[in-house]
Amino acid sequence: MAYIGKEPIVGNFQVCDAISVVNGQAAYTMQVSSTNVVPESANHMLVSLNGILQKPNSSFTVSGSTITFASNLATGDVIDFIMLLGNVLDIGTPSDSTVTNAKTNFVSTSSAAGLQIKGDNTTGGTLQLNCEQNSHGIKLRSPAHSAGQSYTLTFPTGNVTAGKVLKVDSVSGSGTTGIGQLSFGAAGGITVADQFRVTADMTSNQDPVSSNIERIDTAGQGGITDSQMSVSSGIFTFPATGIYLVDAFGTGTINSSGDNISLMIYATTDNSNYNLVAASNDGTSGNGNTNCNCHSFIDVTDTSNVKVKFAVGSIASGSKFQGVTNYNQTCFTFIRLADT
Repeated sequence: MAYIGKEPIVGNFQVCDAISVVNGQAAYTMQVSSTNVVPESANHMLVSLNGILQKPNSSFTVSGSTITFASNLATGDVIDFIMLLGNVLDIGTPSDSTVTNAKTNFVSTSSAAGLQIKGDNTTGGTLQLNCEQNSHGIKLRSPAHSAGQSYTLTFPTGNVTAGKVLKVDSVSGSGTTGIGQLSFGAAGGITVADQFRVTADMTSNQDPVSSNIERIDTAGQGGITDSQMSVSSGIFTFPATGIYLVDAFGTGTINSSGDNISLMIYATTDNSNYNLVAASNDGTSGNGNTNCNCHSFIDVTDTSNVKVKFAVGSIASGSKFQGVTNYNQTCFTFIRLADT
């Protein structure tokens, strides 16, 4: 662009080279990196003399690259600095794709966002992330003004995990200005479906049932294999926190009239002390087959401490719970229903 007169100075502020005072001299040449510089005007300068900012056009004037103080300076005076402010009313418009990453390092504080995208009174602030060709992109947009929301979402602190979704794990504060801590959670639906069976008859009481247990494996049977229960010495450990349906089913044989058999589920919340949470017992008027079935919801808040075990009791001589290896007669089922 052409200008009548001197072209305005635009761009970064400049600090002039140090100037040594000459006793009895008022006029001095301003330079930056040993090159003469011409300020836009005296009003576009900050001049400090002896630790005091000088008033433009009163304490000093400028002509070209020369600054002239209102009176001669004397030995002992110090020109602390001269800063040229350029044309502060017109900093110019950067060309497309010329602003580099180094110029866009936005800094956030405890009270202000580093980057704020404003609405236009009709549409909420929107952030668009373009593809590498800049031919299309996705958008993130704020809720409508009528929602009155000013909440904050903090991204998860843990590693990215496949098959998970973002969920609000905890909230500090409340209402429209609450701060939600996100975490990677289960993607919804049933995420644990596991089943074990007893592979041999149990002819005596057991607490816990700890032998002849296998995960179902007959052709056509299955479960969710991504996340499975584990068992050691009859103690079952959950693969993840959540609300579980735990079911115990037993096919039994009663030897004589008056006998009965019992099937029980116990749970612990401290990996030590177990409480009875479900039980079933049955008998017949004579010898024959019978079934026991019991179940309970278990709130698994800590997989290290919340565990379950199964027990059978009241088994008289000749009575038993039945077990085989190729189909379910006595079995234990675990289904995760939801988050804790």
